Amino acid sequence: MEKSSTVEECQDMIRRSLRTPMVKFLKEHLEKSGCRIGDNFIKAIHCDKKVGGGYFRGHGIVVCSNYLSMQDEVNQVVIHELIHAYDECRAANLDWANCAHHTCSEIRANHLSGDCHYKRELLRGYLKIRGHEQECVKRRVMQSMAANPYCSESASKDAMEAVWDICYNDTKPFDRAP
Repeated sequence: MEKSSTVEECQDMIRRSLRTPMVKFLKEHLEKSGCRIGDNFIKAIHCDKKVGGGYFRGHGIVVCSNYLSMQDEVNQVVIHELIHAYDECRAANLDWANCAHHTCSEIRANHLSGDCHYKRELLRGYLKIRGHEQECVKRRVMQSMAANPYCSESASKDAMEAVWDICYNDTKPFDRAP
């Protein structure tokens, strides 16, 4: 049985997520960086691909109602995608077709959003104590990069190795990784 919610239920969860401290913080920093987020920037839709959501340059964030059923999941997707939006806002020349650029934003979004917190990893069935967070980030980056038609698996892997230290340690707009 797939977990899902209706578009309306998901839109309600998005509204609730906009009131969480982390989402408020990211929105505030997007605006400080010169990127206004309108009321319609984050919307729930029914998705064909099996993903939680996505960020689309110039269009905003979509959250896939048919693959999410819990508030915490929606919060995570919103936070993850807001980090992509922030990256694009602060980098005038971010090119999603450039494997290094895309990989860097995925490293940051997976690291800073809490996607790889050990409790989430345990729920996914990954039981590693040491080094689990970086391993998780790398795994999830590769999953996201698989959807980029401009980046082969080997190009994505090479890009990840090339930018890892810089991007993993870049915690802006946070003082340190949350």
